[in-house]
Amino acid sequence: MERPARLCGLWALLLCAGGGGVAAPAETQPPVTNLSVSVENLCTVTWTWNPPEGASPNCSLKYFSHFGNKQDKKIAPETYRSKEVPLNERICLQVGSQCSTNESEKPSILVEKCISPPEGDPESAVTELQCIWYNLSYMKCAWLPGRNTNPDTNYTLYYWHSSLGKILQCEDIYREGQHIGCSFALTKVKDSSFEQHSVQVMVKDNAGKIRPSFNIVPLTSHVKPDPPRIKNLSFQNGDLYVQWKNPQNFYSRCLSYEVEVNNSQAETHDIFYVEEAKCQNSEFEGNLEGTICFMIPGVLPDTLNTVRIRVKTNKLCYEDDKLWSNWSQAMSIGQKANPTFYITTLLIIPIFVAAAVIVLLLYLKRLKIIIFPPIPDPGKIFKEMFGDQNDDTLHWKKYDICEKQTKEETDSVVLIESLKRASQ
Repeated sequence: MERPARLCGLWALLLCAGGGGVAAPAETQPPVTNLSVSVENLCTVTWTWNPPEGASPNCSLKYFSHFGNKQDKKIAPETYRSKEVPLNERICLQVGSQCSTNESEKPSILVEKCISPPEGDPESAVTELQCIWYNLSYMKCAWLPGRNTNPDTNYTLYYWHSSLGKILQCEDIYREGQHIGCSFALTKVKDSSFEQHSVQVMVKDNAGKIRPSFNIVPLTSHVKPDPPRIKNLSFQNGDLYVQWKNPQNFYSRCLSYEVEVNNSQAETHDIFYVEEAKCQNSEFEGNLEGTICFMIPGVLPDTLNTVRIRVKTNKLCYEDDKLWSNWSQAMSIGQKANPTFYITTLLIIPIFVAAAVIVLLLYLKRLKIIIFPPIPDPGKIFKEMFGDQNDDTLHWKKYDICEKQTKEETDSVVLIESLKRASQ
Protein backbone atom coordinates (compact mmCIF):
# COMPACT_ATOMS: atom_id res chain seq x y z
CA MET A 1 0.00 0.00 0.00
CA GLU A 2 2.92 2.32 0.68
CA ARG A 3 4.36 2.01 -2.83
CA PRO A 4 1.16 2.88 -4.71
CA ALA A 5 0.69 5.90 -2.46
CA ARG A 6 4.11 7.22 -3.38
CA LEU A 7 3.36 6.76 -7.11
CA CYS A 8 0.16 8.72 -6.74
CA GLY A 9 1.99 11.53 -5.00
CA LEU A 10 4.61 11.76 -7.76
CA TRP A 11 1.90 11.75 -10.41
CA ALA A 12 0.10 14.60 -8.66
CA LEU A 13 3.32 16.65 -8.47
CA LEU A 14 3.91 16.19 -12.21
CA LEU A 15 0.38 17.31 -13.03
CA CYS A 16 0.76 20.38 -10.82
CA ALA A 17 4.11 21.22 -12.40
CA GLY A 18 2.67 20.84 -15.89
CA GLY A 19 -0.34 22.94 -15.06
CA GLY A 20 1.86 25.59 -13.50
CA GLY A 21 4.00 25.68 -16.69
CA VAL A 22 0.96 26.30 -18.88
CA ALA A 23 -0.33 29.04 -16.67
CA ALA A 24 3.01 30.89 -16.55
CA PRO A 25 2.77 34.18 -18.47
CA ALA A 26 4.89 34.68 -21.61
CA GLU A 27 8.00 36.71 -21.10
CA THR A 28 7.82 40.23 -22.59
CA GLN A 29 10.76 41.15 -24.82
CA PRO A 30 12.50 44.52 -24.58
CA PRO A 31 12.11 47.01 -27.51
CA VAL A 32 14.50 47.26 -30.44
CA THR A 33 17.33 49.79 -30.30
CA ASN A 34 18.93 52.33 -32.66
CA LEU A 35 16.01 52.58 -35.06
CA SER A 36 17.04 54.81 -37.98
CA VAL A 37 15.75 55.71 -41.44
CA SER A 38 17.48 56.61 -44.70
CA VAL A 39 16.52 57.30 -48.32
CA GLU A 40 18.20 55.58 -51.25
CA ASN A 41 17.86 56.35 -54.94
CA LEU A 42 14.85 58.68 -55.20
CA CYS A 43 12.02 56.99 -53.29
CA THR A 44 13.50 53.91 -51.60
CA VAL A 45 13.11 54.34 -47.82
CA THR A 46 15.00 51.93 -45.55
CA TRP A 47 14.54 51.50 -41.78
CA THR A 48 17.24 49.66 -39.79
CA TRP A 49 17.46 48.71 -36.11
CA ASN A 50 19.46 46.62 -33.65
CA PRO A 51 18.17 43.64 -31.63
CA PRO A 52 16.80 44.47 -28.18
CA GLU A 53 19.17 44.50 -25.24
CA GLY A 54 18.61 41.85 -22.61
CA ALA A 55 16.51 39.58 -24.78
CA SER A 56 15.79 36.08 -23.48
CA PRO A 57 18.30 33.55 -24.81
CA ASN A 58 15.52 31.00 -25.31
CA CYS A 59 13.61 33.39 -27.62
CA SER A 60 13.86 33.14 -31.41
CA LEU A 61 13.54 36.85 -32.09
CA LYS A 62 11.13 38.09 -34.75
CA TYR A 63 10.29 41.71 -35.53
CA PHE A 64 6.81 43.04 -35.99
CA SER A 65 6.53 46.23 -38.08
CA HIS A 66 3.84 48.27 -39.77
CA PHE A 67 3.31 51.75 -41.17
CA GLY A 68 0.87 54.36 -39.94
CA ASN A 69 -2.71 53.16 -39.31
CA LYS A 70 -1.32 49.60 -39.05
CA GLN A 71 -0.86 49.23 -42.80
CA ASP A 72 1.37 46.60 -44.40
CA LYS A 73 1.96 44.48 -41.30
CA LYS A 74 5.02 42.25 -41.46
CA ILE A 75 6.73 39.76 -39.09
CA ALA A 76 10.26 38.76 -40.15
CA PRO A 77 13.66 37.97 -38.58
CA GLU A 78 15.49 40.72 -40.54
CA THR A 79 16.56 43.87 -38.72
CA TYR A 80 15.60 46.17 -41.59
CA ARG A 81 12.68 47.00 -43.84
CA SER A 82 12.57 48.83 -47.20
CA LYS A 83 9.73 50.25 -49.24
CA GLU A 84 9.31 52.37 -52.35
CA VAL A 85 7.09 55.29 -51.42
CA PRO A 86 6.61 58.76 -52.94
CA LEU A 87 8.07 61.18 -50.42
CA ASN A 88 5.31 63.75 -50.75
CA GLU A 89 3.98 63.12 -47.23
CA ARG A 90 5.24 62.15 -43.77
CA ILE A 91 5.90 58.39 -43.49
CA CYS A 92 6.30 56.54 -40.17
CA LEU A 93 7.27 52.95 -39.34
CA GLN A 94 6.66 51.24 -35.98
CA VAL A 95 8.82 48.25 -34.96
CA GLY A 96 8.60 45.81 -32.03
CA SER A 97 10.21 42.50 -31.07
CA GLN A 98 8.57 39.18 -30.15
CA CYS A 99 9.45 35.52 -29.87
CA SER A 100 7.30 33.98 -32.62
CA THR A 101 5.66 34.67 -35.95
CA ASN A 102 2.20 34.55 -34.36
CA GLU A 103 0.52 37.89 -35.07
CA SER A 104 -1.71 37.55 -32.02
CA GLU A 105 1.31 37.48 -29.72
CA LYS A 106 1.85 40.84 -28.12
CA PRO A 107 5.14 42.39 -29.25
CA SER A 108 7.37 44.58 -27.17
CA ILE A 109 6.83 48.29 -26.87
CA LEU A 110 6.70 49.68 -30.43
CA VAL A 111 9.39 52.11 -31.47
CA GLU A 112 8.51 54.64 -34.19
CA LYS A 113 10.68 56.46 -36.71
CA CYS A 114 9.35 58.92 -39.30
CA ILE A 115 10.68 60.63 -42.39
CA SER A 116 9.44 64.13 -43.14
CA PRO A 117 8.36 65.39 -46.57
CA PRO A 118 10.76 67.60 -48.53
CA GLU A 119 11.08 71.22 -47.55
CA GLY A 120 9.29 73.97 -49.44
CA ASP A 121 5.85 75.40 -50.03
CA PRO A 122 3.41 72.55 -50.85
CA GLU A 123 1.54 74.90 -53.21
CA SER A 124 4.70 75.30 -55.30
CA ALA A 125 5.06 71.58 -56.09
CA VAL A 126 3.93 70.37 -59.49
CA THR A 127 0.54 68.68 -59.72
CA GLU A 128 -0.96 65.79 -61.72
CA LEU A 129 2.41 64.15 -62.25
CA GLN A 130 1.66 61.10 -64.42
CA CYS A 131 3.87 58.80 -66.49
CA ILE A 132 2.95 56.42 -69.35
CA TRP A 133 5.17 53.66 -70.77
CA TYR A 134 4.74 53.81 -74.54
CA ASN A 135 5.09 50.51 -76.39
CA LEU A 136 7.58 49.29 -73.75
CA SER A 137 10.16 51.55 -75.42
CA TYR A 138 10.08 54.95 -73.74
CA MET A 139 8.34 56.63 -70.82
CA LYS A 140 6.65 59.99 -71.06
CA CYS A 141 5.89 61.98 -67.90
CA ALA A 142 3.76 65.14 -67.80
CA TRP A 143 2.66 67.55 -65.07
CA LEU A 144 1.08 70.93 -64.37
CA PRO A 145 2.90 73.78 -62.61
CA GLY A 146 2.10 74.45 -58.97
CA ARG A 147 -0.16 77.30 -57.89
CA ASN A 148 2.57 79.40 -56.27
CA THR A 149 5.02 79.07 -59.12
CA ASN A 150 6.55 81.51 -61.57
CA PRO A 151 5.34 80.74 -65.13
CA ASP A 152 8.96 80.92 -66.35
CA THR A 153 10.16 78.20 -63.98
CA ASN A 154 12.62 75.75 -65.53
CA TYR A 155 11.88 72.19 -64.42
CA THR A 156 14.10 69.14 -64.18
CA LEU A 157 12.97 65.52 -64.04
CA TYR A 158 15.12 62.79 -62.47
CA TYR A 159 14.38 59.07 -62.78
CA TRP A 160 15.74 55.76 -61.52
CA HIS A 161 14.93 52.07 -61.88
CA SER A 162 16.60 48.80 -60.96
CA SER A 163 18.51 48.51 -64.25
CA LEU A 164 20.31 51.81 -63.70
CA GLY A 165 23.46 52.22 -61.69
CA LYS A 166 22.67 55.81 -60.76
CA ILE A 167 19.97 58.48 -60.92
CA LEU A 168 19.62 60.03 -64.40
CA GLN A 169 18.31 63.38 -65.54
CA CYS A 170 15.73 63.59 -68.32
CA GLU A 171 16.92 65.87 -71.10
CA ASP A 172 13.92 65.97 -73.47
CA ILE A 173 11.75 68.62 -71.78
CA TYR A 174 8.76 69.85 -73.82
CA ARG A 175 5.57 71.91 -73.40
CA GLU A 176 2.08 71.05 -74.67
CA GLY A 177 -0.34 73.81 -73.77
CA GLN A 178 -0.41 74.11 -69.98
CA HIS A 179 1.27 70.73 -69.48
CA ILE A 180 5.02 70.30 -69.19
CA GLY A 181 6.64 66.94 -69.81
CA CYS A 182 9.76 64.94 -70.46
CA SER A 183 10.40 61.59 -72.16
CA PHE A 184 13.26 59.14 -71.72
CA ALA A 185 14.18 55.74 -73.13
CA LEU A 186 12.93 52.74 -71.18
CA THR A 187 13.26 49.50 -73.12
CA LYS A 188 11.89 46.21 -71.89
CA VAL A 189 14.36 43.34 -71.70
CA LYS A 190 12.73 40.28 -73.24
CA ASP A 191 12.18 37.27 -70.98
CA SER A 192 13.17 39.21 -67.87
CA SER A 193 11.49 40.22 -64.63
CA PHE A 194 11.98 43.90 -65.39
CA GLU A 195 8.21 44.46 -65.31
CA GLN A 196 8.12 43.50 -61.63
CA HIS A 197 9.95 46.69 -60.69
CA SER A 198 9.03 50.37 -60.74
CA VAL A 199 10.38 53.65 -62.01
CA GLN A 200 11.00 56.35 -59.42
CA VAL A 201 10.46 59.91 -60.64
CA MET A 202 11.15 63.30 -59.07
CA VAL A 203 10.40 66.75 -60.52
CA LYS A 204 11.86 69.99 -59.20
CA ASP A 205 13.18 73.30 -60.52
CA ASN A 206 16.77 74.19 -61.29
CA ALA A 207 16.89 77.02 -58.74
CA GLY A 208 15.55 74.94 -55.85
CA LYS A 209 12.69 77.34 -55.13
CA ILE A 210 9.80 74.89 -55.47
CA ARG A 211 9.05 71.80 -53.43
CA PRO A 212 10.08 68.53 -55.16
CA SER A 213 7.34 66.16 -56.24
CA PHE A 214 7.72 62.35 -56.36
CA ASN A 215 5.94 59.51 -58.13
CA ILE A 216 6.29 55.71 -58.25
CA VAL A 217 5.32 54.15 -61.62
CA PRO A 218 4.84 50.35 -61.55
CA LEU A 219 5.97 48.78 -64.82
CA THR A 220 2.91 46.53 -64.86
CA SER A 221 0.59 49.51 -65.34
CA HIS A 222 0.32 52.70 -67.39
CA VAL A 223 1.39 50.86 -70.57
CA LYS A 224 0.15 52.15 -73.94
CA PRO A 225 0.95 50.03 -77.03
CA ASP A 226 1.55 51.36 -80.51
CA PRO A 227 -1.29 50.84 -83.01
CA PRO A 228 -1.24 47.54 -84.93
CA ARG A 229 -0.67 47.33 -88.68
CA ILE A 230 -3.30 45.77 -90.93
CA LYS A 231 -1.68 43.35 -93.39
CA ASN A 232 -4.55 41.90 -95.38
CA LEU A 233 -8.33 41.98 -95.90
CA SER A 234 -10.14 39.23 -97.79
CA PHE A 235 -13.66 37.90 -98.42
CA GLN A 236 -14.31 34.17 -98.10
CA ASN A 237 -17.75 32.54 -98.09
CA GLY A 238 -19.51 35.77 -97.16
CA ASP A 239 -17.16 36.52 -94.26
CA LEU A 240 -14.52 39.23 -93.95
CA TYR A 241 -11.10 38.08 -92.71
CA VAL A 242 -8.91 40.76 -91.12
CA GLN A 243 -5.22 40.03 -90.66
CA TRP A 244 -2.89 42.36 -88.73
CA LYS A 245 0.52 42.59 -87.12
CA ASN A 246 0.79 43.28 -83.39
CA PRO A 247 2.99 46.11 -82.10
CA GLN A 248 6.52 45.13 -81.19
CA ASN A 249 7.54 44.03 -77.69
CA PHE A 250 4.12 42.51 -76.91
CA TYR A 251 2.90 38.93 -76.83
CA SER A 252 -0.48 38.24 -78.38
CA ARG A 253 -1.85 36.78 -75.14
CA CYS A 254 -1.14 40.08 -73.36
CA LEU A 255 -3.32 42.21 -75.67
CA SER A 256 -7.02 42.79 -76.29
CA TYR A 257 -8.38 44.24 -79.53
CA GLU A 258 -11.15 46.33 -81.05
CA VAL A 259 -11.96 46.00 -84.75
CA GLU A 260 -14.02 48.79 -86.35
CA VAL A 261 -15.82 48.22 -89.67
CA ASN A 262 -17.50 51.07 -91.58
CA ASN A 263 -19.78 50.25 -94.51
CA SER A 264 -20.09 53.15 -96.97
CA GLN A 265 -23.37 52.05 -98.57
CA ALA A 266 -25.27 51.00 -95.45
CA GLU A 267 -23.58 53.77 -93.41
CA THR A 268 -23.09 51.32 -90.51
CA HIS A 269 -20.44 51.65 -87.81
CA ASP A 270 -19.71 48.33 -86.08
CA ILE A 271 -17.07 47.69 -83.40
CA PHE A 272 -16.08 44.14 -82.43
CA TYR A 273 -14.29 43.58 -79.10
CA VAL A 274 -11.79 40.72 -79.42
CA GLU A 275 -10.39 39.09 -76.29
CA GLU A 276 -8.55 36.30 -78.09
CA ALA A 277 -7.97 36.44 -81.84
CA LYS A 278 -7.22 33.21 -83.69
CA CYS A 279 -6.97 32.29 -87.34
CA GLN A 280 -9.58 29.69 -88.11
CA ASN A 281 -8.68 29.52 -91.80
CA SER A 282 -5.98 27.22 -93.18
CA GLU A 283 -4.70 30.07 -95.33
CA PHE A 284 -3.41 31.89 -92.21
CA GLU A 285 -2.09 28.90 -90.23
CA GLY A 286 1.51 29.41 -91.26
CA ASN A 287 1.74 33.03 -90.18
CA LEU A 288 4.65 34.37 -88.17
CA GLU A 289 4.55 35.18 -84.46
CA GLY A 290 2.63 38.36 -83.74
CA THR A 291 0.29 38.08 -86.75
CA ILE A 292 -3.36 37.89 -85.73
CA CYS A 293 -6.54 37.42 -87.74
CA PHE A 294 -10.21 37.78 -86.98
CA MET A 295 -13.32 36.75 -88.92
CA ILE A 296 -16.30 39.13 -89.22
CA PRO A 297 -19.45 37.39 -90.48
CA GLY A 298 -22.14 38.84 -92.70
CA VAL A 299 -20.14 41.54 -94.52
CA LEU A 300 -21.36 42.33 -98.04
CA PRO A 301 -18.52 42.06 -100.60
CA ASP A 302 -20.23 44.34 -103.15
CA THR A 303 -19.90 47.41 -100.90
CA LEU A 304 -16.93 49.41 -99.69
CA ASN A 305 -15.83 48.37 -96.16
CA THR A 306 -13.19 50.32 -94.20
CA VAL A 307 -11.43 48.60 -91.27
CA ARG A 308 -9.42 50.02 -88.35
CA ILE A 309 -7.93 48.26 -85.29
CA ARG A 310 -6.66 49.35 -81.88
CA VAL A 311 -5.20 47.37 -78.96
CA LYS A 312 -4.64 47.61 -75.20
CA THR A 313 -2.95 45.50 -72.53
CA ASN A 314 -5.07 43.02 -70.59
CA LYS A 315 -5.16 41.76 -67.00
CA LEU A 316 -3.40 38.52 -67.94
CA CYS A 317 -0.02 40.28 -68.13
CA TYR A 318 -0.57 43.81 -66.78
CA GLU A 319 -2.48 45.46 -63.98
CA ASP A 320 -3.76 48.31 -66.13
CA ASP A 321 -6.15 47.66 -69.04
CA LYS A 322 -7.51 51.13 -69.76
CA LEU A 323 -4.97 52.70 -72.13
CA TRP A 324 -5.99 52.02 -75.74
CA SER A 325 -3.53 52.58 -78.53
CA ASN A 326 -4.33 54.97 -81.33
CA TRP A 327 -6.37 53.57 -84.23
CA SER A 328 -4.37 51.84 -86.93
CA GLN A 329 -4.18 53.18 -90.46
CA ALA A 330 -7.46 52.36 -92.20
CA MET A 331 -7.66 49.80 -95.00
CA SER A 332 -10.61 49.30 -97.36
CA ILE A 333 -11.98 46.37 -99.33
CA GLY A 334 -14.96 45.97 -101.71
CA GLN A 335 -16.29 47.74 -104.76
CA LYS A 336 -15.71 51.44 -104.75
CA ALA A 337 -18.42 53.70 -106.08
CA ASN A 338 -17.60 55.06 -109.59
CA PRO A 339 -17.20 58.82 -109.25
CA THR A 340 -17.60 59.44 -113.03
CA PHE A 341 -21.38 59.56 -112.85
CA TYR A 342 -21.36 62.06 -109.99
CA ILE A 343 -18.71 64.23 -111.65
CA THR A 344 -20.62 64.20 -114.97
CA THR A 345 -23.83 65.10 -113.18
CA LEU A 346 -22.15 67.97 -111.35
CA LEU A 347 -20.82 69.33 -114.66
CA ILE A 348 -23.98 68.87 -116.75
CA ILE A 349 -26.41 70.41 -114.28
CA PRO A 350 -24.78 73.89 -114.34
CA ILE A 351 -24.61 73.79 -118.16
CA PHE A 352 -28.29 73.02 -118.43
CA VAL A 353 -29.15 75.74 -115.97
CA ALA A 354 -27.06 78.32 -117.87
CA ALA A 355 -28.64 77.35 -121.24
CA ALA A 356 -32.11 77.59 -119.76
CA VAL A 357 -31.37 81.08 -118.42
CA ILE A 358 -30.09 82.25 -121.83
CA VAL A 359 -33.15 80.87 -123.62
CA LEU A 360 -35.42 82.55 -121.15
CA LEU A 361 -33.66 85.90 -121.60
CA LEU A 362 -33.77 85.73 -125.43
CA TYR A 363 -37.34 84.53 -125.77
CA LEU A 364 -38.89 86.11 -122.73
CA LYS A 365 -41.03 88.52 -124.80
CA ARG A 366 -42.21 85.82 -127.16
CA LEU A 367 -42.86 83.60 -124.17
CA LYS A 368 -44.88 86.40 -122.62
CA ILE A 369 -46.96 86.79 -125.78
CA ILE A 370 -47.56 83.06 -125.92
CA ILE A 371 -48.53 82.89 -122.31
CA PHE A 372 -50.49 86.19 -122.23
CA PRO A 373 -51.82 86.90 -125.81
CA PRO A 374 -52.97 90.56 -126.45
CA ILE A 375 -56.71 91.42 -126.65
CA PRO A 376 -57.74 92.59 -130.23
CA ASP A 377 -58.59 96.35 -130.66
CA PRO A 378 -61.71 96.80 -132.89
CA GLY A 379 -60.81 100.42 -133.74
CA LYS A 380 -57.40 99.44 -134.98
CA ILE A 381 -58.84 96.63 -137.05
CA PHE A 382 -61.32 99.12 -138.72
CA LYS A 383 -58.53 101.62 -139.36
CA GLU A 384 -56.39 98.93 -140.98
CA MET A 385 -59.33 97.96 -143.22
CA PHE A 386 -59.71 101.53 -144.69
CA GLY A 387 -56.18 102.80 -144.33
CA ASP A 388 -55.08 101.96 -147.95
CA GLN A 389 -57.78 104.06 -149.68
CA ASN A 390 -57.07 107.25 -147.74
CA ASP A 391 -53.43 106.90 -148.41
CA ASP A 392 -53.99 106.63 -152.20
CA THR A 393 -56.22 109.76 -152.28
CA LEU A 394 -53.60 111.81 -150.46
CA HIS A 395 -50.97 110.52 -152.84
CA TRP A 396 -52.86 111.65 -155.99
CA LYS A 397 -53.59 115.07 -154.47
CA LYS A 398 -49.94 115.64 -153.82
CA TYR A 399 -49.13 114.56 -157.37
CA ASP A 400 -51.60 117.10 -158.99
CA ILE A 401 -50.25 119.99 -156.91
CA CYS A 402 -46.66 119.17 -157.89
CA GLU A 403 -47.57 118.90 -161.58
CA LYS A 404 -49.43 122.27 -161.57
CA GLN A 405 -46.46 124.03 -159.89
CA THR A 406 -44.08 122.59 -162.46
CA LYS A 407 -46.27 123.80 -165.37
CA GLU A 408 -46.51 127.32 -163.97
CA GLU A 409 -42.74 127.50 -163.50
CA THR A 410 -42.20 126.34 -167.08
CA ASP A 411 -44.64 128.94 -168.52
CA SER A 412 -42.94 131.74 -166.59
CA VAL A 413 -39.52 130.78 -167.96
CA VAL A 414 -40.83 130.67 -171.59
CA LEU A 415 -42.44 134.08 -171.12
CA ILE A 416 -39.23 135.67 -169.86
CA GLU A 417 -37.22 134.28 -172.75
CA SER A 418 -39.77 135.66 -175.30
CA LEU A 419 -39.56 139.15 -173.78
CA LYS A 420 -35.78 139.11 -174.00
CA ARG A 421 -35.87 138.27 -177.71
CA ALA A 422 -38.39 140.99 -178.45
CA SER A 423 -36.29 143.63 -176.79
CA GLN A 424 -33.32 142.75 -178.90
